[in-house]
Amino acid sequence: MLYTLTGKLAKLADNFVVLENGGFGFKVLVSREIFGLLPELGGEVKFFCFLHNREDSFELYGFLEEEGLKLFDMLQTVSGVGPKTALGILGIDRVENIMAAISEKRIELLTRTSGIGKKTAERIILELQSKINLPKTKGSTSAMDLNFEVEEGLAGLGYSRHQIRKALNELSAETKTFEERLKATLKILGKRKQ
Repeated sequence: MLYTLTGKLAKLADNFVVLENGGFGFKVLVSREIFGLLPELGGEVKFFCFLHNREDSFELYGFLEEEGLKLFDMLQTVSGVGPKTALGILGIDRVENIMAAISEKRIELLTRTSGIGKKTAERIILELQSKINLPKTKGSTSAMDLNFEVEEGLAGLGYSRHQIRKALNELSAETKTFEERLKATLKILGKRKQ
């Protein structure tokens, strides 16, 4: 029914954004990862959408890439994974890195999601591993590990996770070590405060 939605970014909240389009404000549930990729308030955004019909309401989930929507749909085919859990999984890192984690059977990366235990992570890997085709996954999960360490360290120093993720998404592929990623992220965060 609803596949894409484009509009002006009107509000950022903890787990959703409000997108204005045609006089309506749409509440769109998004993953933590997406917050680091959004433009400033007032900027235009296009979401690929999933409309979930609950007994008492409708929930609209949004993804910046079509691949994110496809992975979200795939995750929900796994027993015990509903829309909120699938969105939580997509919040741990970029879509391609999550797909790499599934391909490489990295259970510990999937269990970083609140509500995902070892058994559910194993079930996700078992059921989705053959459905995910990535030409090259080596390096994706190591970058995921490093980004997680940098985010945790900087969040412990009081930086906002939203700003940290936004800075991490700006890093080039050449920043490979923890120290390089930490320094580069701090440099980006420092420029934003000026």
